Amino acid sequence: MPVERRQIAIGEGRSVSAVVAYPTRRAHGPATAVILAHGAGNDMHGTFLSAVHEGLAARGVVCVKFNFPYKEAGRRAPDPAPVLEACYARVLDTIRRDKEIGAQRIVIGGKSLGGRIASHLAAKGAAVSGLIFLGYPLHPPGKPEKLRVAHLPQIRAPMLFFAGTRDALCTLALLQQTIAQLSAPVDLHIINGGDHSFALPKALRRDPHSVLEEIVATSAEWLEKLG
Repeated sequence: MPVERRQIAIGEGRSVSAVVAYPTRRAHGPATAVILAHGAGNDMHGTFLSAVHEGLAARGVVCVKFNFPYKEAGRRAPDPAPVLEACYARVLDTIRRDKEIGAQRIVIGGKSLGGRIASHLAAKGAAVSGLIFLGYPLHPPGKPEKLRVAHLPQIRAPMLFFAGTRDALCTLALLQQTIAQLSAPVDLHIINGGDHSFALPKALRRDPHSVLEEIVATSAEWLEKLG
């Protein structure tokens, strides 16, 4: 598949790296672009995010991944939320205005932190057609009482959550309770045995690549149903 590496300006003379994966043949329906951001501990080159990025492009969707400023600078600690949100907003605006991509609808999301920042943009009114959460960080590890959900009811776009049954940052029962209270259309896809990165215990004897394939296939099918 054609892949284009870019630098996206985020203001004050700074930019972040991004990779646009173009499908060889676009899927039927409106031209769709998916933007995915990385989790706190990885950059955009992480194995999991890259597999989803390439997998969606292989299924006919333009897919974009990018670095947040702290990873672009080689730092470990994430930037403050306003900095992350501003960066994501610049990336979203850049892709929206890109005539070569020609997206008629844009879906945003990402892995853990990346998905949470996308959710804040949507809650603040960013015009997006949907959100994909590749492991939503519902609460800090071991602190289910500190839920990160206050903004979710403000989102009006359809949402797709992927959750593992062993996710220390997303107690499944609490996620299900949260989803039940939302008015926007929500789909939940559960990965049996998956942790926050959807790694499985050896006892399940399941090929890890099959989990990635399941996530990509489910995402692609969900995107088709957006209409």
